[in-house]
Amino acid sequence: MKTFMKTSLLCLMLCCALQLTTSAGPFAIESAESICCFNTTKIRIPLKRLESYFWTGSSCPLKNIVLVTSPPDSTTRKLFCTDPKEKWVQRAITYLDKKHA
Repeated sequence: MKTFMKTSLLCLMLCCALQLTTSAGPFAIESAESICCFNTTKIRIPLKRLESYFWTGSSCPLKNIVLVTSPPDSTTRKLFCTDPKEKWVQRAITYLDKKHA
C-alpha cells in the first residue's frame, strides 16, 4: 500500500511539473528575451552610430523603442530606451529602415 501511495504521489508531482512547464514556457521565453524601459533618454544619438532598433516586448507596461549603437571600438553595443513619439527617434527609425533595406 505504501508503494502504491508513493508511486501515485510521484506521478501526480510529475504531471503538475509538466503542466507548469508547458503553460509557462512561451511566457517565460518572451519575458527573458524582452527589455522593458521605464525611463527614456533625451540624448539625440548621431545616426551614423546607430546599428539597429527594436520595440520593447508586449509584456512591458510602456511601448518604447530601444536603439542599438555600434561604438567606434566595436567591442560593446549600447542600448538606449527612447520614446517613439519623439521626432528624432522617428527619423532614426526611418534612417535604419533605409539602411537595412
